[in-house]
Order: sequence, then structure tokens, then C-alpha cells
Amino acid sequence: MRILKSAILFISLLTLFFTSVSIFQIESKKRVLNRELIELSLVKYGIFSVDEWKNTLSEIVIKRINEFSLEDTNEDELRRHISEFLVVAVDKLEKSFFEQNSSSLGGFLKGGVATITNVFGVMKKDIPLLTDSIVNFLNDPKNKVLAKDFFIKRLNEYSDDTFSEIDYTTYDLILANHQQPTKKAAIDVIMAKIEVLDQQQKPYSFLIFFVAIFLMIGTILSKNLESKEFLLLTLNCSVLLIIGILLPMINIDARISEMDFQLMGESITFTDQVLYFKSKSILEVVQLMLLNNKPDVIAVGILVLVFSVIFPLSKLTASVIHLYSKKLRQSRIVKFMVFKTAKWSMADVMVVAIFMAFIGFSGIISEQLKDLENIAIHVDIMTTNESSLQIGFFLFTAFAVLSLLVSHKLQFNFKGKKQG
Repeated sequence: MRILKSAILFISLLTLFFTSVSIFQIESKKRVLNRELIELSLVKYGIFSVDEWKNTLSEIVIKRINEFSLEDTNEDELRRHISEFLVVAVDKLEKSFFEQNSSSLGGFLKGGVATITNVFGVMKKDIPLLTDSIVNFLNDPKNKVLAKDFFIKRLNEYSDDTFSEIDYTTYDLILANHQQPTKKAAIDVIMAKIEVLDQQQKPYSFLIFFVAIFLMIGTILSKNLESKEFLLLTLNCSVLLIIGILLPMINIDARISEMDFQLMGESITFTDQVLYFKSKSILEVVQLMLLNNKPDVIAVGILVLVFSVIFPLSKLTASVIHLYSKKLRQSRIVKFMVFKTAKWSMADVMVVAIFMAFIGFSGIISEQLKDLENIAIHVDIMTTNESSLQIGFFLFTAFAVLSLLVSHKLQFNFKGKKQG
């Protein structure tokens, strides 16, 4: 029976190690793809992109120019408006001409010639001909092309003078990496690849959590565990701890899922515009904090490192020392780590803290996104908070629970032997 129990624990250890390595490899590939997906979905390439707006406006105006036809309008009404405009223009020109040439001899002579030749009267008489010319100009397809070219040229000039250029280096590298010509095509390809990796990871995730729960139940039901069985359980805990602190624990993701409004009679829609995204493991969070220049942030980073990494590893190491070293077994430090810390182990406290931080972040982001929806006028905005707990959180939780059970079982066995 002892041999069978040890064999099961050893098989569990191998299974946890194999599945952890497989999950870590798959998650590493997914994180690269997710970073690329988030990069392409950032608002700087969408709502905040001057190039995106130039393309959108150009398409709308070109469509309007192509659709423009006098057949769809009241031509008599159009001619009347053009004629009235030309009459007013000629009157203003005549008035301005005589005012400018009334204060000098040369100007007086110019005014006299204009009066004798009745140049402004001739212009007014020719207004019907000018009206016909303008109508014909508007109907000429060649002029539509000129109008489109003129608009695009002016739009590019104004945007270049007004807005700063966007660095497309990373953007272009992602498109080239996936051999896609457009952002939408690249996003579709990346999402398909992530879906494939998710399907590959599911069996490993199911297996690792099945083994963890099996070990928890087995530890609770077992009596009088031997040293090698405690060692195997401790090694199983170590695997869960290591993979738990290496994998991402939380994704903080706030985005505009859909933004729709009308411009020049055309519906413009932006989808999946990422406002903020962070995905970090415990070790990555610690690294960021320790590299910060602020002393208070560094202090928090040290505390996170001590209580989420160093403390659990020390506790597991002390358990092994207690099992196999009679000399060090009497050490106060070893006894303290093995027996005195079980009731206030920071491992499970750390899990709760991370969970509360997640809930807090989720609430803050959701509230801010609602405010964004409320301030938008004549614009339909659908915001979403895609923040979620990741597999690292659940694996770290599994370690915390299993480690606590093993500590209590070790303490119970030690007291039983001491009393015996």
C-alpha cells in the first residue's frame, strides 16, 4: 500500500511537471500573439489615427462626388441660384472697382473707360452663358476627377500640418510577420492562431487541475504519511508554485467594443478599440516595481517578492529539511517555518489580495467606461471591460491550498509521533 501511494504521488509529480511545461510553452506563444493583437487594436491606429480619418473622409467625399448628378436635382432651381450668385458677385465687383479708382486721375480715366464700354453691363448680360458653363462644368466627369484629387491633396496637407505622425514600425512588422496586407486580415489570422492554441491548452489545463484537486483530497484523507510521501507532496507543491508565479495572473483590458456615428450621411463605425491593456505574472509585477525609481514602489515590490515567492519556497525547503535532517530539525528557524507559519501563511493571503485588486480594477474601469458612454452626444458607444483572471491565478491558488494542507498534515504527524 505504501509503495502504491508513493507511486501515485510520483506519477502525479511527473504529470504536473509535464503539463506545466506544456502550458508554459503554449501560454508563451499566446502572449506573443495577444501582444500583437492588442497592438493592432490600440486606439492610436483607429479612433485616434489621422490616417484612418483621412481614408474615411476621402472615401465619403469621393463617394459623394461620384454620386453627384444634376439629374437628381432641380436644374431650374440650381440655375436660378447660380445666376443670383453671379449677379451679386458682379455688383460687388463693380462697386469695388469704382471705389478704388475714384481718388486719382488714372483711376478716373479707368472708370471712364469702364463706363463708356459698359464692361459690367456686358458681364451681367452674359450671366446666362456663364451659368450654362458652370452647369456643364459640374456635369463633366473629368472635373469630378479633378475635384477628388484636389480634395485629397488638401486633406493630406492639412493633416500633415496639424497632426504628428504615428510610428508604424511595430504595426508594419506585425503585418509582415503574418503576411497580411491589412490590419483586419492580420487580426483575423492572429485570432485564429490563438483559438488553435486555446484548444491545445484545454486538455493540459484540465489535467493539471484534476491532479491538484486529487492531491488535496488525498492529503486530507491520508493518515500517517511517511517522509518520502511528504517529500513527493512538497515537490508537487513546488511545481504548482513555480508555474503559478511564472504565468499571467490578471489581464486588465478596457476597450470600446463599438463606436458608431453619422458623418455626411454616412455611418462610421470603429470596433474593438483598446484603451488600456496589461497582462502580468507575479514575477513581472515584482520586476517592474523593483526597477521603479520611487522608494515606496520598490518597498511594495520587495514585500510582494518576499511573501509570494521567497516565503513559500523557504517554507517548502524547511519542510524537506525537517523530514530528512535530524540535526537541523531542532533549529528554531526550521521549526518556525514548518509549524508556526501554517496558520498565517501569506500564500493564501496573497491570492486574496490579488483577487481583491482585480475586483477593484474591474470596478474602476467599468465606472470610467460608463462615464465615457454618458458624455458622448450623437454618438453610439458600447464600452466593455474585458479584464479577467488568468490561469496563473488559479494555479497559485491550488498551490496555496495544497501547501496549507501538507503543512497541517506534517504538523499533525509530528505531534502524533512525539506523543507516541
